[in-house]
Amino acid sequence: MTEQNVLVVTVDDETNPYEEGLEAIQTLKDGEYLDRPATVRFPNESQLTDVFNERTYTLLRVIRDEGPDSIRETARLVGRDKKNVHEELTTLEALGVIRFEAVGRAKKPVFPYDDLVVTPLSHDPGDGATAAP
Repeated sequence: MTEQNVLVVTVDDETNPYEEGLEAIQTLKDGEYLDRPATVRFPNESQLTDVFNERTYTLLRVIRDEGPDSIRETARLVGRDKKNVHEELTTLEALGVIRFEAVGRAKKPVFPYDDLVVTPLSHDPGDGATAAP
């Protein structure tokens, strides 16, 4: 069985991403394998849904399935204005959801994961439930 490269998007206002990042860097420096999925955390559901909405999912599906060579081609494939698509893709890049590769003078959006898992419900530490990635 092959291991999948999964991006987890979740709501978590408890975790300190700075401390978690430092721990991950130290683990890698020690030569140990970092056994956790790439994760994007939002402090609340409202911010998550501001970024991950129907337009975002459509962009990610087109990038994954069609492999457009530029932002302009991505905009054409989704039937949207290039400027708006550029803004959304830039946000996704800043979050680490996509990356851009240079293709001549164009920027090719790439979704570098096998799958995307969104867990939009925040977890209340006092409710006794466990969160699954």
